[in-house]
Amino acid sequence: MVSATWTVKGTAVGQPAQQQTTRRRLRRWLLTDLNAEQSGGPHAKPGTAHQRPWWQVMCLTGLDYFSTLGYQPGIAALAAGAVSPLATLILVLLTLLGALPVYRRVARESPHGQGSIAMLERILPRWTGKLFVLALLGFAATDFIITITLSAADATAHVLENPYVPEALHGEQVVVTLILIALLGSVFLRGFKEAIGIAVGIVVVYLALNAVVVAVALQHVAAHPHVVADWRALLSSEHPDLFGIALVALLVFPKLALGLSGFETGVAVMPLIKGDPGDDPQEPRGRIRGAHRLLTTAAVIMSVFLVASSFVTTLLIPQPEFEEGGKAYGRALAYLAHSYLGNGFGTVYDISTVLILWFAGASAMAGLLNLVPQYLPRYGMAPKWTRAVRPLVVVFTLTAFLITVIFAADVNAQGGAYATGVLVLITSAAVAVTMSARRRGHRKTTIAFAVVTVVFAYTTVDNVIERPDGVKIASLFILAIVATSLLSRILRVTELRVTEVRLDPLAQRFVDEAAESGEIRIIANEPDARDEAEYRDKEFEQRKHNHIPARSWPLFLEVTVADPSDFEAALHVTGEERHGYRILKMNSPTIANAIAALLLHLRDDTGDLPHIYFNWTEGNPVVYLLRYLFLGDGEIAPVTREVLREAERDPERRPLVHVG
Repeated sequence: MVSATWTVKGTAVGQPAQQQTTRRRLRRWLLTDLNAEQSGGPHAKPGTAHQRPWWQVMCLTGLDYFSTLGYQPGIAALAAGAVSPLATLILVLLTLLGALPVYRRVARESPHGQGSIAMLERILPRWTGKLFVLALLGFAATDFIITITLSAADATAHVLENPYVPEALHGEQVVVTLILIALLGSVFLRGFKEAIGIAVGIVVVYLALNAVVVAVALQHVAAHPHVVADWRALLSSEHPDLFGIALVALLVFPKLALGLSGFETGVAVMPLIKGDPGDDPQEPRGRIRGAHRLLTTAAVIMSVFLVASSFVTTLLIPQPEFEEGGKAYGRALAYLAHSYLGNGFGTVYDISTVLILWFAGASAMAGLLNLVPQYLPRYGMAPKWTRAVRPLVVVFTLTAFLITVIFAADVNAQGGAYATGVLVLITSAAVAVTMSARRRGHRKTTIAFAVVTVVFAYTTVDNVIERPDGVKIASLFILAIVATSLLSRILRVTELRVTEVRLDPLAQRFVDEAAESGEIRIIANEPDARDEAEYRDKEFEQRKHNHIPARSWPLFLEVTVADPSDFEAALHVTGEERHGYRILKMNSPTIANAIAALLLHLRDDTGDLPHIYFNWTEGNPVVYLLRYLFLGDGEIAPVTREVLREAERDPERRPLVHVG
């Protein structure tokens, strides 16, 4: 097996030893989990120690999903006014009849936590799929980062609006939000353990308190039926007929898209669900069944709370209080808790809301830490350290700082960006399951999912038109991801990136017999006609220009480029005897990298330094460099030599490259 390992560079001349020691310790601490993975330690692969029953994992994803109750009713009332309950009802129908079936299918087809992005990656070919995934990662980053900043901002609003908080803190929204985000980052830097147990406690208490607030508010509505009459009168004055009310509700409900958050997180945490003892690792039916229960239960609970909370807040809270500066701005249910249950209960509710909103950032951070390492490092589009948790936590925390400052920690100002990220991910999931159903030949299912896709696409477009700031922020994330990804791919161009080399029995026999007869000599051949003349002419040319000894019988090596957009790959070398010539064949994303990996494998396997023979390629070197980057071929000889030089620093142990 050929692999690359991390090394710590030596101490620079003239630098204090203590400073160098501190840097090495900091580096080891930041890359702890990466070093464990590369050394094959106990944390090299995720185990089952932290798997829990589905309802407990639901609480982890519920940190993001259920916490939207802290601000969703206020945002809905601000966006839709008196129509808010009806628009929320449409949102609930879309949740239960659209998003839920889509993500139940995603859970079935992607049971290892990759989500709908992985489904689209499998469907879309080569660079098209990679670039589409990068764009979706940009929207996913928007979703998760804004979850962190928006939740922290709303937690701050609940803190500062509490009557027991000192006046000196009022107006310090940004500072308090930054402190909460910093605390969240510090939790992950220390090592995030027992997250599910903490999440269960927070979610159970939070939902119980919300149930009390909603029940008391409904009781007040029942005791004062005039508020319902007032609401109906307001609806009738603004919209005289039912058709007008329904039309406004349909037009407004995309603004309420925050209530759809949590589904992507729900499938991202699937590896934490405890399945059946006899589950097939490729298709863990127990885990899939648990994920279906998780998604359904969470959607039903949230739907009940969304409708009920929107109804009572619209009827009981004066509209001006929802405006910026009002007591219900971004905290409608908290306003009711203080108004109908007193400041004591209201303070308990505020603390619970602050905790779940702050911890919702933890759910989003966990989603990012799961998502990024599954894609960018595998594409060669991120440095190796992005496989480690702590450096990513630092990057995400600093990004959250920047977003918080840009939006001045305003909940409603960030709602557009958050909704854009959520809706694009849900729409892409709907597209993925529609394409999957079509490929399987399920006509009725395809039509049903296509209708859902159209609805989500409309919702997404409407949200983008209404609140373009969301797509602007997402575009910045996409641009940053694409730019850094391509730069990383260029910087890692000569990195040895073959995970494994295997020879079939015939290829192994060719190599063994070549080693026994003397030195292993290999002629690189681009397979064209593959007739006798091609091999005869190639051998004659290499013997003439590179002085291959007459008594040596070289092997031919032919590499076919498979998918050049792939970065890492395993090499499977097959042997073939053709027209009396012995040929080694293999498929790889890049020719030069595959040749270098095979040469190093042969060196380690036989103990001899193999020789490889090339011809110079005629043409513009810049063009060939670009071909190597994106098509996997290009100028093979110098790149092979450079890959070998970087992989093996000792010239005496480096396979020999000959070019004629």
